[in-house]
Amino acid sequence: MPQRIALLVFFAVLALSGLASGTLQAAPRTDLTLAIRLEPPHLDPTTGSAAAIGEVTYANLFEGLTRIDRNGQVQPALAESWDISDDGLTYLFHLRSGVTFHDGSTFSSSDVLFSFERARANDSTNPQKSFFDAIDAIDSTDPFSVRIRLKRPDGSLISHLAWPGAVIVSAQSANDNQTLPVGTGPFRFVDWDKGTSITLKRNEFYWGKAPKLDRVTFTFINDVDAAAQAILSEKIDAYPTFPSPDVMAQFRADKRFLTAIGNTEGKTLLAINNGKKPLDDVRVRQALAYAIDRKAVIDGAMSGLGQPIGSHYSPSDPGYVDLTGQYAYDPYHSKALLREAGVTDLKLRLVLPPTDYAKRGGDIIAQQLKAIGITVDLVPVDWDTWRSSVFNARDYDLTLITHSDPQDLDLYARDDYYFNYHSEAYKALYQELSETTDPAKRLDLIGKAQKLIADDSVNVFLFMTPKCGVWNAKLKGLWENAPLSVNDLSDVEWSE
Repeated sequence: MPQRIALLVFFAVLALSGLASGTLQAAPRTDLTLAIRLEPPHLDPTTGSAAAIGEVTYANLFEGLTRIDRNGQVQPALAESWDISDDGLTYLFHLRSGVTFHDGSTFSSSDVLFSFERARANDSTNPQKSFFDAIDAIDSTDPFSVRIRLKRPDGSLISHLAWPGAVIVSAQSANDNQTLPVGTGPFRFVDWDKGTSITLKRNEFYWGKAPKLDRVTFTFINDVDAAAQAILSEKIDAYPTFPSPDVMAQFRADKRFLTAIGNTEGKTLLAINNGKKPLDDVRVRQALAYAIDRKAVIDGAMSGLGQPIGSHYSPSDPGYVDLTGQYAYDPYHSKALLREAGVTDLKLRLVLPPTDYAKRGGDIIAQQLKAIGITVDLVPVDWDTWRSSVFNARDYDLTLITHSDPQDLDLYARDDYYFNYHSEAYKALYQELSETTDPAKRLDLIGKAQKLIADDSVNVFLFMTPKCGVWNAKLKGLWENAPLSVNDLSDVEWSE
């Protein structure tokens, strides 16, 4: 007994001495403060298209049957597997059991039926409503299986079900998800301090691997100088998509931080209202394309960080065709096309959303168009105004904007989209692509779609927006690339 007491005292002294000398390792942090540029208009990705909604909610609060991983690959999520019929018209999804929503209700096939019927309803405001067009019927034979029957084959169905607009919601909470989101994800919603931050906490009843983070705060910082100061003073831990590339060199020189220049799906365009005269004339749109020096725009607006593109498709996606040479910078040819179209003294309004690339790029583009005789009126607006006047009302001539959804060639087949592009040839081509399941043929059709958009010069395709990320060097698991515009925090943790 005396020997045992002596050993206990010995180990106690060791522990105390370790504490006194600071040799014991502190437990890794479990909190994270992460900055994003824009405050979401709400938190329901099934009823809004703003990228900021997905940046907070995707894979954190809400999950779909499938999900996109950090490498852009489709993985199982709430569906652990699926079977596809030989004719490609029937999909049978096998759902996970033991999954609950954040409010304690049990996830089952009825939630999938509700979510998809709601998404494809006539009055649906789902930003990806068109993804559900091929569905003929949805039914279920038991609580953990869902069968989807298609009107026609859809080679993109599995990947489309991984998008933010296809996440599964509960009928009990769906109407309140914009302000009180309830999903099945590894984090649950705690608080929204309007204008400042959104707070999430670990979901203790998550069906999958428990996240290492206990508390996550998304704070909104759009100003570049304020963002840089917040990082340098360590008031925030990470800014995965920093609003300006200019200061990345400063962060790179500081060993406290890790910087990452990755790929995104962000296709930056000088979007054109194809329905307004004289922009409805392809020669005028082609004149705009020839007048823009992409390298000068990339250098001036993005500090040289950005890959030129010639159509609405990412070079990192399968089926990419390099069309950057189709409209090589040639202002003399631009003037000739305008003369051929009988256009003189053209004045255009360029609406600029509140982004750094738009402010800088707008000035450069205005000067380049002035060189071919086009007067450009720069109109800076906030995001609410941009959505209402440009995206919804289509009251614009030109706008400088980034489209961040992957492989979104479907936009050009929509009659009601803000480009006002109407091409029966393109709609037929995209319909064929949608119904094709053979991989090789799909790649060929993807290439043809890119070429047709470029030939019609629907927009002036500028560059791929790089993902300029900076975060504390002790953080692990943040995405360096952005196959979706999201911040999946399920694998993020602090190193010791």
